[in-house]
Amino acid sequence: MKASIGIMAYNEEANIGNLLKELLKQKLGFVNEIVVVNDGSTDKTAEIVKQFTKNSKIHLINLKKRGGKVNAINHFLKTTKSEVLILESADTLPHKNAVRELFNEFKDQKTGIAGAQIVPINKGKGFANFFGTFIYKLHHRIALEHPKFGELIAFRNIIKKVPKSAVDEECLAMLIKKEDYKLVYCPAAIVYNKQPTSVKELIIQRRRIHAGHLSLKKKGYKASTLNIRNILKVILKEIDVKKPHYVFFSIALEIYTRILGFIDYKNKKDHYIWDVVKSTKSLEELKISKYLNSK
Repeated sequence: MKASIGIMAYNEEANIGNLLKELLKQKLGFVNEIVVVNDGSTDKTAEIVKQFTKNSKIHLINLKKRGGKVNAINHFLKTTKSEVLILESADTLPHKNAVRELFNEFKDQKTGIAGAQIVPINKGKGFANFFGTFIYKLHHRIALEHPKFGELIAFRNIIKKVPKSAVDEECLAMLIKKEDYKLVYCPAAIVYNKQPTSVKELIIQRRRIHAGHLSLKKKGYKASTLNIRNILKVILKEIDVKKPHYVFFSIALEIYTRILGFIDYKNKKDHYIWDVVKSTKSLEELKISKYLNSK
């Protein structure tokens, strides 16, 4: 089997170069191409990617007008014929073996989609930084029993088009599941991201995700983190005894953003072209090179 990597990018000048460098460092003999779909960026994203197209594996698709991430994914789907497709968010960085670990899951012919473990690396000790780490620890524990998808995924090339969605990775999982393939969580495949550094941005991000999950639920697919029982089952294991007040505020904020997301869903507010959360866009300041190459 061969794979293609797709990166959907809108105003990602702060990280896109670093992401491509990290991918090129990995042993990707099984990868036919790395395709960056520039979704109408107004910054230097396209210029930076063009510098990498000297490498024959890297291709740039320029969309003149921003159409949202799902629209960019559909352009990617039209261009590639590889058996396995890998999507990585443009504002993340992969661990040195992440892509290969995901790809290896497809040795099992029943595997339809595989999701990586998301590890936020935020600088600082404030509540917003705590929240991001806390939430993704919960997501990791839940995903060990009930796979969850985001930031870095791989899936069989059997989907022709993805419908509009604010949660594209989970939407793809829904489509793959309908084809009777297995959903897999691959914790050995680690992808690093940066969570919002302000409560305002956290609210923007979390309400959009919840509204997206509710839309998928209406179509018959329930994201694992939408299940309250799954959350309650693991939350006690992740309580930080040194910061119990942060845990309480984290739970309160998540409830609040889910209420907002529910209101958005009821009002049919479409988040598939979402507001950019600027503080998540640069991982360089975090100096995470020691993590990228660790065992």
